[in-house]
Formats: sequence, C-alpha cells, structure tokens
Amino acid sequence: MHLPIASEVAPPEEGEAEGCIQCQMGSKLVLFVTGKCHWGCDYCPLSDNRRESPDMFANERRCTTWNEVVEEAKAMKATGTGITGGDPMLDFDKTIEAVRVLKKELGTNHHIHCYTSIPIGNEKTIQLANAGLDELRFHLLDLKLENYRNSIEDADTAGITVGIELPAEPDKGKELFSLLNKLNETPIQFLNLNELEITVGNQDNMDVRGFNLSGGITAAAAGSAELAIELKRASEDMNFHVKFCKSSYKDAGQLRSRFRRRAKATLRPYEVLSEDDTILFGAIPTSLEDAQDDMKELSDVLELNDGWIRYDAKKERIEFPLSAAEEIAKHVEVPVAQIEVHPTHERLEVGLVYLNDKR
Repeated sequence: MHLPIASEVAPPEEGEAEGCIQCQMGSKLVLFVTGKCHWGCDYCPLSDNRRESPDMFANERRCTTWNEVVEEAKAMKATGTGITGGDPMLDFDKTIEAVRVLKKELGTNHHIHCYTSIPIGNEKTIQLANAGLDELRFHLLDLKLENYRNSIEDADTAGITVGIELPAEPDKGKELFSLLNKLNETPIQFLNLNELEITVGNQDNMDVRGFNLSGGITAAAAGSAELAIELKRASEDMNFHVKFCKSSYKDAGQLRSRFRRRAKATLRPYEVLSEDDTILFGAIPTSLEDAQDDMKELSDVLELNDGWIRYDAKKERIEFPLSAAEEIAKHVEVPVAQIEVHPTHERLEVGLVYLNDKR
C-alpha cells in the first residue's frame, strides 16, 4: 500500500484547537480505548475488526498494557494523544486511567483530547478534568444540541476546552446552518467539520442515502466539502472557530506526518526513509544455522560497523544498508533484495524487489 504524497502541513488557523494543530503535525498518538458504541450511526467508518471490540490500540499497535501504550507514544515522540473509539465514555474507567497514565509518564504538557457522543454528567466531567484532560469534543447525535448543553457548560466550567466535531453530511445542510446559531450561545471554542467518508464499514448505509464518491482516489462523499466550506464562510462572525478537515488531507497529510515522525524516531542505522515515508533496506535470506558466519563474512567484506547489520530470525534474513545491497547484488550467488516496510510497530512489509536474478 502506498499513500499519496502529502502536501505540506497546513499552518494553524487563528483560534484552531490545539488538538488539531498537533494532529496535523503528526505528533498526536491515536489511542483507541474501546470499540464499544451503542449509537449505530449509519456513517460510522469503523472497520469490523474494531467495531464493538474491547481491544485497545495505540496507533496501529494492539496493546494490552499501559506500558505498551507509553512505549508507542515515546516511539513517535508524541506531544499529545487523541482518545477515541467507539465511544471512550462507554469504558470510562479505562479512559480516566489513560489520561492519568499519559500525563504521569509523558508530562503535564502532553496534550490530551477525547471524543464522545454521550452527554456526560457533571461528576464525570470533573473526574476527567481532575485526571488532566485538556480538550473534550462532543459529537451531537441527530444534531440535537439541547441534549448536550449542560455537559458543554459543565466541561467549560471545569476548565476543559470544549468543542464540537461532526461530519458534513450533504443532506443535512439546513440542520447544520441552524445549528451554527445555537452553538454561538454556548461556550464552545471550536466546531470541526469533517468531510464525510464512504468506507467499507459504512458503504451500504451511504448507498441507501444516495451518497456517491466525489471522485479521484479520495473516499469523500460528493457534496460534503462544498457544504463544509459554505458553513465555514457563514461562521465568520461566530464566537467559535470553524475548521474544515478534508478527507484527503486527513489520510495523505495527518497520517503521513505521523508515519514520518515515527520513522525518523525509530529508524535503524542501516535503514533509509523513502519519499513515500516508508522504510527501505537491503536483505539477503539466510537460515538461522548459517546466520552468524554469513553476517561476519558480509560485515568484513562491506566493512560494516556494529548496528549496520542485523539478523531477523522471524524472516530468516540478514538486513543491511540498501546502498550496500545494490553494490554487491551482481557479485554474489544468493538473492539480494530491497525491502520496504511501514514505520509502524508491526513494520508491515509493503514491498520486495529483487536486485539480482538469484532467487
């Protein structure tokens, strides 16, 4: 899988939420605390392997302990965390613990925002504030603000930055324009409008509603971007900031920025970062039995320092610099390959190109 080349990170807009600024930089850990959610929104893009799952993921890494979560945050030098789901409030104790652990292990300046569709009570709001939550983003079910007004005011009183995050549904223009004026009467500081996406998880429902892809390689629904732009223009005199997040930028910008950041932080000495923000290195297949002798011979011939050659027992291959692999490929009687992996914890292999014809 190759992600399209990302544009430069957009500069922060005046009044933009801190969570969004860090996310665009690729410096936010994405912490999926639970797949539990009983709302059943027809546009939910969540994949089947996470929907209703109790499992926790830090970025792409499945985690069973807080140590693993912190390890992943440190691996990408995260400046903050976005807690998501499902709905994190449906596993409230785990969400509270996440905030406390991250603040303790990564420092009080580690910015944490959290999403929910649940109009939580004042007691839970205070618990979130005391744990150290910086930002709370409400998703308004059926666009009904009244159900959330008390929760918004409670969070603001508790010192939590409060905002609203919604998909720009092309057939909900009238309701969204009406909502703008109502939101102006609340203490929210931002409204984030996400371009509606058509995914494997929601395609059947989107077909029923008559939504089509806007075209190209994007997953965006036709008409969503246009509506979001109109809403942003109409909000110029509001007391809160309105941001429009395009589907293509979220995938090719934010995700790529996070991949790039993690890659630079975890790159091994013999690896290089590609223009696609994947990791490249050379490799020669070798059995475990022959690995020690083959590595010594290769190190001596190529004059490789410690750390510039490694044996991967699971893959049964010697890994070393791609430039060295290209140099020797024509002169050895064994297969020499270029390996390409994603800079995730699992290091998903996405490319293998043989540099000679000895396979």
